[in-house]
This record gives sequence, C-alpha cells and structure tokens, in this order.
Amino acid sequence: MATKRICAAALCLAFLSAPAFAKGDAAAGATKAEPCKACHGPTGVSASPEFPKIAGQHADYLATALKHYKEGKRKNPIMAGQAANLSPQDMQDLAAFFSSQSGLAVKY
Repeated sequence: MATKRICAAALCLAFLSAPAFAKGDAAAGATKAEPCKACHGPTGVSASPEFPKIAGQHADYLATALKHYKEGKRKNPIMAGQAANLSPQDMQDLAAFFSSQSGLAVKY
C-alpha cells in the first residue's frame, strides 16, 4: 500500500514539474510561418534535401526544437536566427500549423 502511495506521489510530482506547453493555434501559426516557407516550403514539405520536412511532425517536438534553437541547445545558425525573436506562443502556433499539415510519412 505504501508503495502505491509513493508511486502516485512521484507521478503527481513529475506531472506538476513537467514543462507546461500552451496549445498552439494553427491558423495563427499559418500567418507566422511566412519566414519558414523559404526553406521548409509553404506547408513544411521542403523541396530541398538540405532542409527537413516538418509537415506532420508532432507539435511538441516542433515547439521543443524551436525552443532549443532559441536557447542554443540545438546548433544551427540559420534556425537560431529565425527562433531568436519567437515568443513561446509563436513557437506553439508554428508547431500547431506545421503539425496539422500532411507530409510526415510513417512506414510500418
């Protein structure tokens, strides 16, 4: 019984200490995505192998990647410059937009 309480307490603590991600607005993200389109394409499907296809990627992954570019945890001078002035809500909106697009192919 004590083990269950400890596990429940640990789970609650982990949940409360996890970063809170606001939900993004895909429509707002579509208007904010204009600079992204030059490299990633209008919907996140890049025509060039130099730039990743981000359409259909998980929103939490995209938002975290943008945050890491902004913080310097991910090293890419182009993306660092693009992310530098993004607010947390901008990142969530962009993530919502690109995650709502078709493009990520999953093979089973």
